[in-house]
Amino acid sequence: MGRKRAKAKQAKIARELKYSSPPLDIEALQDELAEGDSEDEDEDDEGESRDSENYDRNSE
Repeated sequence: MGRKRAKAKQAKIARELKYSSPPLDIEALQDELAEGDSEDEDEDDEGESRDSENYDRNSE
């Protein structure tokens, strides 16, 4: 009897986690995405300059 009760409790918790959605903070999400975009652009610029330097060295 105790095992069935524990399994039922686990199933109940799993259903709650599956079907419930946490509150969504749109502003925090936009801020986080904006921060991520600026970091990616900086890395891309550095990578392009390194590639062009390597190409210049190899072509000489």
